[in-house]
Amino acid sequence: MPSPPSADPGRSDDCRREPGCRACGSAALEVVLDFGEVPLPEVLLTEERRDDPVIAFPLRLAVCEDCSLVQLTDTVSPEILYGGDYPYFSSVVQTLVDHFGASAGRLMRDRRLGPDSLVVEAASNDGCMLGFFAREGIPVLGIDPARGPAEVAERAGVPTIVDFFDLRRARMLREEGRLADVLLGNNVLNLAGDLGDFAQAMSAVMAPDGVAVLEVPYVVALIDKRAFDNVFHANLSYFSATALDRLMRRHGLGLVAVERIPTFGGSLRATIARDAVPGPSAEAILATEAAAGVGSADYYRDFAARVLELRDSLTQLLSDLRGQGRTVCAYGAAGGMATTLLGFLGLDDRTIAFAVDGNPHKQGRYTMGSRLLVSPPERLVTDRPDYALLLAWNYADEILAANAEYRRAGGRFIIPIPEPRVI
Repeated sequence: MPSPPSADPGRSDDCRREPGCRACGSAALEVVLDFGEVPLPEVLLTEERRDDPVIAFPLRLAVCEDCSLVQLTDTVSPEILYGGDYPYFSSVVQTLVDHFGASAGRLMRDRRLGPDSLVVEAASNDGCMLGFFAREGIPVLGIDPARGPAEVAERAGVPTIVDFFDLRRARMLREEGRLADVLLGNNVLNLAGDLGDFAQAMSAVMAPDGVAVLEVPYVVALIDKRAFDNVFHANLSYFSATALDRLMRRHGLGLVAVERIPTFGGSLRATIARDAVPGPSAEAILATEAAAGVGSADYYRDFAARVLELRDSLTQLLSDLRGQGRTVCAYGAAGGMATTLLGFLGLDDRTIAFAVDGNPHKQGRYTMGSRLLVSPPERLVTDRPDYALLLAWNYADEILAANAEYRRAGGRFIIPIPEPRVI
């Protein structure tokens, strides 16, 4: 897991306030929701370090009044976010494996990829998606800054460069003649601190007739579902098709197609090419957003009040259960969504008995801030807590099916988003 900074926790040089919009540079940023200081996601502690000081930084969500990009006002150093033994592995989540497999299959057919093609993925993690191409004999290349997942990808036959995807790296690949027929970016554009640099890197590494296929968090889904837990330090930007279109056009790129997909509580999948004219699917979603006012700051202004209502109702539910002597655990551990929800509600081991997580890289450690011991999901059956707060609510179907024995024994799940419900 990532090691905490060697100096004082939360030091100012580990986090900077951005002077303007990440996409257009405008200073016209309006804060939509201020979470205060929230612990870093994906940081887990050993038994020996469970009482270390909490590493927390400001978490403020804002909208640009000029280009409509929703974004964080502050940037935590990528070396802190992704350094050390980064514990996120895509292949652990079967829902994601199935999703990436279906997407890869469609790309292979639609783009007629073969042994003379090259598929490059920015932030390729453990090679989960690239593996589908590699197993069909299609050359692939992953780029990811986290050494742990990159080593897993290499062992699975997915060549991976341990680095950030940026214009510097893209120019190196171009000089080597390694141009992408398909450039993949699954939930990576939203992690980029400099969106202009990322867009230029896309253009530099794409073959003349190549395309980029990006998946990004959809801000409309976030607003509609009150999914405040999707806001965390690594997720720097939250896109509408409108904001994405404006960003890409600014750098000589354009949306070919856009579709809504269910991953991470609601995302967009966009196909992007040079000087592209929006196709029917892109035109349709841009028109829908325009009619809803998504491009205006007014669209986002009541979000904070709606989130506070949700926070209060969820806090009251947990307080009532505690007052009744019920035991509650958390399902899902140190990911960004879990960290934000636990931190914003002020939940720790006084309210939540322990956490369970299917990722073996997290088990046996403690969450930062909330100090919850992370155990395997089997502990639901052995300890039989009355309720499990499902922090990974976006995988509810998969998790509920996998824990049928716990539910048959009387255990119940609390789904927190978009409103608290017990099932």
